[in-house]
Amino acid sequence: MELSVHRLRMLRELQRRGTITAAAAALHYTASAVSQQLAQLERDVGAKLFERLGRRVQLTELGMLLTEHAEEILGAVERATLALEEAQETQTVRLTAGVWASVASGLLPTALASLAEDHPGIEVRTRELAPEETADAVRDGSLDFSFVIDYTDAPTPWDNGLERVAVAVERLYAAVPAATATTSTISLSELGDQPWILASPRSHFGRAVRVACQRFGFEPTINHEVEEQATAMAMVSAGLGVTLVSDLGLTLRPSGVDILTLTTPVLRTVSVAHRRTTQRRPALRLVIDAVRAAAAELGLGASATVPG
Repeated sequence: MELSVHRLRMLRELQRRGTITAAAAALHYTASAVSQQLAQLERDVGAKLFERLGRRVQLTELGMLLTEHAEEILGAVERATLALEEAQETQTVRLTAGVWASVASGLLPTALASLAEDHPGIEVRTRELAPEETADAVRDGSLDFSFVIDYTDAPTPWDNGLERVAVAVERLYAAVPAATATTSTISLSELGDQPWILASPRSHFGRAVRVACQRFGFEPTINHEVEEQATAMAMVSAGLGVTLVSDLGLTLRPSGVDILTLTTPVLRTVSVAHRRTTQRRPALRLVIDAVRAAAAELGLGASATVPG
């Protein structure tokens, strides 16, 4: 019997997610591809590993047994990868990172350019996800690391199997239509009677801004609910309302938008999340160092490890 690590990872994800569709989405495959690979795993084993119960899937006793061993096997593969990297004098590694728009445009170009010059053997590939999805993708093994956000006004729950390393601290600023403000600073409470353009409360950003507004005594009137800062600022430019934007988001600012400093800062910490089992991985440490250096160049430096 030959067991495919690739198929074992799919089986583990199926056990975690409960449906083939959810497992496929987590691993960035089609449901059909995952279903075919799991069927092949059953043929490899020569036994039924799961059964369908309506829309959900339940593992058989043999499926659960194999999943328990899959955890050990996949952990051993990760440890072997780490040992090989540590033994190499020259790093030749490919890492996949989870990013979102403002990190990809405002932080990564400088970091990856520096990394390519100093450590050309390290290749970083990126996959854009919603900030709320990146940590799960790291935990599940489909990403080596990801960028995550933690807001002072709305701390997020954390998985003890992951570690966060802070790389930047951003301020949030008020973005208002050009020529409508008389000063360069503003209190968040002064925006209470304005129409807002804001992400949904399902997102970390949307939830954190709502909490900050409540702390200043008002519930924002949201006329337009959009997820991306770039889209929100484009609507601000058209005079449709106001929003908040982060330091890194300022790289996406269109014309027709004025940026005002909040008199009482609203902050968020950008961190790199990775599995605790990979914390000694040399290539990962070098990538984190490059990102920290890029953030420091922008005046956004942070050096603390965020408690997991």
